[in-house]
Amino acid sequence: MGSVQPPDRQAVQEVDVAVIGCGPVGALTANLLGARGVRTLVVERSATAHGQPRAFSCDDEAMRIYQQAGLLDEIRDATIAPPLVEYVNGAGRVFARMALSETDFGYGHAPLRFFDQPRLEHTLRAGLDRFPHVQLSLGAELVGLTQDEDGVTVLLSDVATGQRRAVRARYVLGCDGARSATRAAVRIPLSGASYAEPWLAVSGDVPSDAVRVGDTRFVCDWRRPAFVSPGAAGSYRMEFMLRPGETEDEMRRPETVAALVSPYVDPDRFTVTRAVVYTFHHLIARRWREGRVFLLGDAAHQMPPFMGQGLCSGLRDAANLSWKLSLVLSGAADPAVLDTYEIERRPHTVEMARTSVRLGHVFLARNRVTAGMRDAVLRAVQTIPRVRRFVERFEFKPVPAYRRGLMAGGRRAGVVGTMFPQPRVLVPGAPGERLLDEVLGDGFAVLGRAGVDNPLGAWRPGLPARFVAVHPSGTPLADLPDPIAGPPAPGGPDRVDVVDADGVLGGWLRRHGADLVVLRPDRFVFALVSAGGIEQAGRDLSAALGAPDGGRSRADTPGLAAAADS
Repeated sequence: MGSVQPPDRQAVQEVDVAVIGCGPVGALTANLLGARGVRTLVVERSATAHGQPRAFSCDDEAMRIYQQAGLLDEIRDATIAPPLVEYVNGAGRVFARMALSETDFGYGHAPLRFFDQPRLEHTLRAGLDRFPHVQLSLGAELVGLTQDEDGVTVLLSDVATGQRRAVRARYVLGCDGARSATRAAVRIPLSGASYAEPWLAVSGDVPSDAVRVGDTRFVCDWRRPAFVSPGAAGSYRMEFMLRPGETEDEMRRPETVAALVSPYVDPDRFTVTRAVVYTFHHLIARRWREGRVFLLGDAAHQMPPFMGQGLCSGLRDAANLSWKLSLVLSGAADPAVLDTYEIERRPHTVEMARTSVRLGHVFLARNRVTAGMRDAVLRAVQTIPRVRRFVERFEFKPVPAYRRGLMAGGRRAGVVGTMFPQPRVLVPGAPGERLLDEVLGDGFAVLGRAGVDNPLGAWRPGLPARFVAVHPSGTPLADLPDPIAGPPAPGGPDRVDVVDADGVLGGWLRRHGADLVVLRPDRFVFALVSAGGIEQAGRDLSAALGAPDGGRSRADTPGLAAAADS
């Protein structure tokens, strides 16, 4: 795309951030930015909702991100959590299973949930209506982009009329999918591989009494591997690998689809909503940033579907970048902080993709002998309790952790750089138990034992933070001070007292030898702190964020320098 020349005599709209693409990743990104007061324009090529059930699953980390966006109830109510996932051979015999109902990674949500994408997108778009400073522009596409030291000028074209208009943004986020126009505009290539095996993905609606297989299954039949599962709101999802010589037209015929789905649902009562042939990819952009333009989701990375982590990885991108952008735009952080987006997210994404590929190798044995050996080996090793737990409890999934980035010291050390757990707590004046994130606020948080004096007295001005004082399980709520209602006051700390309902928080602090823990807005651990060390932690955080006026360079910022130079 060439340089942008704004149309004559037309005012140029100015925003803080332009989000290109309003699929789930773009819409979630805009909600997170909107919640932080960022003036945002979301640009979507389609004039109507997508309406196609493409993505199907999300995990506990994704649900926690939806929670951060203030949309947890609406999304959770429209999803289901499968109790287990089975791996069966061609004869239907189980040779491995994941007991999801018995698995809890500690982040406050079930490890796997299925959703209906059209309903999810409707919820995310409706969430944008909460923010008068967020605008959704439908039926518009990116046709040009030019950036300079102060911002990015994007040229948009109305898909129906061809009329063009210019928008000036301080930053542009490309959330426009695998065929990203944003990525093409900044000339960032992809590297990796596309897999030759095509798949038929079939989605549809079915009454509960017409379901023949009610569990989630990977059908590891060497003749035709498949995935089948009930979904949310009476839906059912099936994917079948094509055999050599089979064509897309042949596979999409109603009679072919009916024959394939009949072992799992009654084909006469199954209403197909989508049947497409696709091939999956293992691709990643060479870089995720070009100046003031960033790539998120499928625009930055694409991975095989066997872990169900494609969409989840895009949501993690949004959660990582949105709060950093907010701080930079407000002047509370140096723009060099934005370098940590790719520094943190790329290694985890690569590891997740590689795990998906390895799982695919288990799933896709393509001859009888290899499949038989796989089944026998997996059944045998699961007689070993520790191995069985590793499989059943989904422990092969990469943990949410960053090797380097915006954390004390610039690199992971123990639990520093990992996602903090989210147990349930009790709060004075609030009925019942609440998830921890509901009381942490939107900014940085310092969590510690109630006996520690409020550590935020010398907290950096202009950086919202909250002190969460944790009281032991069994502490009467009537003994605690009334909570401070509402978000932290601009530029000042606040405090909330909670009771550790199940002892998780106190146990975590004891296990890691800390009195306090400093949490980032995305709930990753920035630092572990002793009672007398909060001032040093505050200095470390100030150094990592850079000068409030944006005057520090990366070389002047110890945490970032360590992360960038290693």
